[in-house]
Amino acid sequence: MSQIQLNEIGKVYADGYEAVKGVSMDIADGEFMILVGPSGCGKSTLLRMVVGLEDISSGELLIDGKRVNELAPRERNLSMVFQNYALYPHLSVYENIAFPLRLNKGAISEDEVKRRVSDAATMLELNDHLDRKPANLSGGQRQRVAMGRAIVRDADAFLFDEPLSNLDAKLRGQMRTEIARMQRRLGQTTIYVTHDQTEAMTLGDRVTVLKKGVVQQIASPRELYEQPVNLFVAGFIGSPPMNFLPARVRGNVLELPFCEVSFGDEFAAKVEGKELVIVGLRPEFVKDAKIQEPGANAIHFEADVDVTEWLGNELYAYIPFEADESVQHKLDELDRDLDGEGMRTQMVVNLEARSRVKEGERAQFFFDPRLMHVFDPETGDNLTRDDEEAERIAVENEEDRKRALERAKRLETEAQASA
Repeated sequence: MSQIQLNEIGKVYADGYEAVKGVSMDIADGEFMILVGPSGCGKSTLLRMVVGLEDISSGELLIDGKRVNELAPRERNLSMVFQNYALYPHLSVYENIAFPLRLNKGAISEDEVKRRVSDAATMLELNDHLDRKPANLSGGQRQRVAMGRAIVRDADAFLFDEPLSNLDAKLRGQMRTEIARMQRRLGQTTIYVTHDQTEAMTLGDRVTVLKKGVVQQIASPRELYEQPVNLFVAGFIGSPPMNFLPARVRGNVLELPFCEVSFGDEFAAKVEGKELVIVGLRPEFVKDAKIQEPGANAIHFEADVDVTEWLGNELYAYIPFEADESVQHKLDELDRDLDGEGMRTQMVVNLEARSRVKEGERAQFFFDPRLMHVFDPETGDNLTRDDEEAERIAVENEEDRKRALERAKRLETEAQASA
């Protein structure tokens, strides 16, 4: 295990393109760090700089306090799992897993090679496939072989570059579980690149959100979801994504497309001097007034439903609205940053499966205004972010991470004792 520190890391290519801009982060010993963002945001470039496959243009990379900028990849003792598996087709599963152990001929005995391969194969349920060639394996099995090859190296950290993107949805879910279980069991420092926010939210102790080579926020999945620092993070994290609604500021009232929300003096100071803001509302925060009881603070509104999607365990309803021209440019810019398709302006609400809201009809809804986020339309900053609550979530997340590692170590010790 190891601690990895990035201090103002930057990458500029020969043509002048700046792919990564002054990225700093401290990855704790045994931590699972996710790098996430849209295509071209610099996350894979950053990972390749850590492992040594890309030169670092500026800044300093430290592993356990030692500067490694100039070290070759093999000297950094990091194991990387690639998107395309990078298996040798002519070698068996056994030999593919054992391959990194045979690079330094004679350094590791054949008995030790056999032991390490056996341990990795048992962990990844590959014992029945050790004599097979990669061409005869499924995508999920090939990925497990690539992970086995990383495990046997006894490296200081694991690096994953979108390892599940070639798998179908069901296999991705299964492999997420395998990776999470393996990382906890080994207690290994891990950096994992993905564009899939489901992987980011379910796997990571913390997540680094990148946009055009710049870090937007580094936080636990829960903090990103509940206390995003800006419009970009709020729009990227969550599925379906957060709804963004233009709101006129009239005295102590926000005028939204469907309703009005009053606010007190404390919030008035945050929007002072602004005529227009952007309100963020998660789809699941809007409720069907016909089947759920509103709280004392609920804001009620009626709206025409354009389309509905019933998914068995939930119902999506799509409600179109007209965006204020003065804020539409910001929403269009955000949509482009999030790799959007520039679709029509609409609010998505995630209702209970028993809801009977129908498309083409007018329905009654409500939401708790305390769950809203309010953003500055010019800077994108979250004006309602609660820094104290964010800090509380961060402390709780770190405590949970340490408990999980201790539990994994205890179970591993017990398993070895009973073997």
